[in-house]
Amino acid sequence: MREKVEAALAQIRPALMADSGDVQLVGVNDGVVTVRLTGACHGCPMAAMTLQHGVERVLKEQVPEVKEVVAV
Repeated sequence: MREKVEAALAQIRPALMADSGDVQLVGVNDGVVTVRLTGACHGCPMAAMTLQHGVERVLKEQVPEVKEVVAV
């Protein structure tokens, strides 16, 4: 499952990098994906929306085993 999540994040990454941000996979445990938003995304007021409506949505579409995405 980790490989599938990494592949999905690779598709999301260019959009984040266009705004000087990035996402790093921290871990996958029982369907919960833990990520770290970095660069301009770290501390951005829109980070929560990016996480829910961007990262989590795409991950759930491409990796149905994903139940939740949590940022650390």
